[in-house]
Amino acid sequence: MPQTVISEAKKNAKRLGVEVKASTRKGKKLDVFKDDKKVASIGDKKYSDFLQHGDKERQKNYLARHAKTRAVRGSPSYYAAEILWK
Repeated sequence: MPQTVISEAKKNAKRLGVEVKASTRKGKKLDVFKDDKKVASIGDKKYSDFLQHGDKERQKNYLARHAKTRAVRGSPSYYAAEILWK
């Protein structure tokens, strides 16, 4: 069961200076690592993300809905928006 497009997620993560791996946390898609230290678990496996569906309208709605929480650089919401929704 593909949880997201890992190759694209890795490209987006590299742009941010972090690394992603399949999550060890139940129900999450990816774990985000910075300097080999886990900083966040992102993406709910029950839902698709922009890397999977490519729907610009859903992307716009997601980014608007999470505008306040993703504004905090380094937060799980920030990483989810920048890795899974860009």
